[in-house]
Amino acid sequence: MRACIQRVTGATVDIAGVRHAAIGRGLLVLLGVGHDDVLDDATWLAGKTARLRIFPDERGLMNRIVTDLAGEVLVVSQFTLFADALGGNRPSFTAAARPEHAVPLYECYCTALTTALGRQVQTGVFAADMQVSLVNDGPVTIWLDTALRA
Repeated sequence: MRACIQRVTGATVDIAGVRHAAIGRGLLVLLGVGHDDVLDDATWLAGKTARLRIFPDERGLMNRIVTDLAGEVLVVSQFTLFADALGGNRPSFTAAARPEHAVPLYECYCTALTTALGRQVQTGVFAADMQVSLVNDGPVTIWLDTALRA
């Protein structure tokens, strides 16, 4: 699984011109699922997301986690995180998992993250045409890939 985690002052998801989800200060997580991903990847990644110390403390150092500031989290599925554009100019998405494999792992990640945070995460809609808006705070953007974990 791959996650692009952005520290935000706010983020929204609109679908067909209608506001579906919105958060204030917290994290926007763009989440992609690959063919080889398993439930353990989803739970590990959710725990890592919840424990990321990327919010400033009183000295301005990144020492706080999202729950330290009662921050919110918005998770959006994004198969394009598995894009391969090295062989040409049109990306290939063959490394992204098919929906029957990806949806349960996406849902597992969201459930595990909700549990780790002690509060419900907001979500987009899997496979929907979404318009995502955000204000990246910092900017701070962290890339996590379960295939690279030790």
